[in-house]
Amino acid sequence: MSTLNLAIVGLGRLGKRHALNLHQQVPQARLIAACSPVAEELDWARANLGADIMCTDDYAAILRHPEVNAVVLVTPTSLHAEQIIAAIDAGKHVFCEKPLALNLQDCLKVEQTAAAHPELKVMIGFVRRFDPSYYEAWQAIQDQTIGEPFFVRSQTCDQLDPSGGFVRFSPTSGGIFMDCSIHDIDLARWLLGNPKPVRVYASGVNSHHPELAQFADVDNGIAVVEFENGKMAQFYTSRTFAHGHDTHTEIIATRGNLHIGLGAHSSRVQYATANGIGHHTTPDFYERFKEAFLLELNDFVDCVIHDRPLRLQLSDATQAARIGLGITAAFRTRQLYEFD
Repeated sequence: MSTLNLAIVGLGRLGKRHALNLHQQVPQARLIAACSPVAEELDWARANLGADIMCTDDYAAILRHPEVNAVVLVTPTSLHAEQIIAAIDAGKHVFCEKPLALNLQDCLKVEQTAAAHPELKVMIGFVRRFDPSYYEAWQAIQDQTIGEPFFVRSQTCDQLDPSGGFVRFSPTSGGIFMDCSIHDIDLARWLLGNPKPVRVYASGVNSHHPELAQFADVDNGIAVVEFENGKMAQFYTSRTFAHGHDTHTEIIATRGNLHIGLGAHSSRVQYATANGIGHHTTPDFYERFKEAFLLELNDFVDCVIHDRPLRLQLSDATQAARIGLGITAAFRTRQLYEFD
């Protein structure tokens, strides 16, 4: 196989980005089908992804398509597990956006289904592992440049959307920790050497969107996780930052620290004017991780074509979900949550 035939499923904001990347910037990929329940999104696919692309609102039709080798799922989290399992059962490779599922049982069911089909690649999109800066930090840890890491402090903070458009997704997203902090959770496990979680405490507040309370959700949250062997992580997440999207991670180790993304710079240019000294910031998560999104799709496609091991396993996604669910339980009960 020199080219992988793919179908994109879900054409929302990120789905469109993935579709364009596959269509234009992944040389070994051929996007042959698109699926969405929204008619306007299918119209967009016909206009932007080539005249010969198959467009349908029927996911089962995608899975029956004999020329589709793999599916890229950019659908609501509540659908991930059942759609992944259906694709595996249909003999398709799967790339799915995070998180794997909203409960541990579904995560384990996906793992079991995938284990029964070792010839298929199944990957969850923890894009920050493909970001050059985060990868450099991970490599520095492997090289013992800063000694042994024992604490990770990481944040995912989106720019304030005064309309509160994200509120309508709260009932199906699993809440802010599963939706936003899941990336930081995966990073902490990766950077700390995949330690087992022991206990967690979490809290949060609605600074701008009190309507989130009806979904037991917040627009700003914080969590502290204790891992085995004394390692720890602190996660902060927000939907209300004034200056733009701000992803920042600090790793504290026995012989030094690492910072990734400090200042949310969109470029290396610094401005000095009558208003003061400053710089432009990244407006949204996609602008910050544009390169990483492309690298992760290229890597997935290459792994399928050349039968290489994936950079991350389904068990990584399960463990990230497990911690995210524990954080959510701690937040909602306002009690310390201890992992089994």
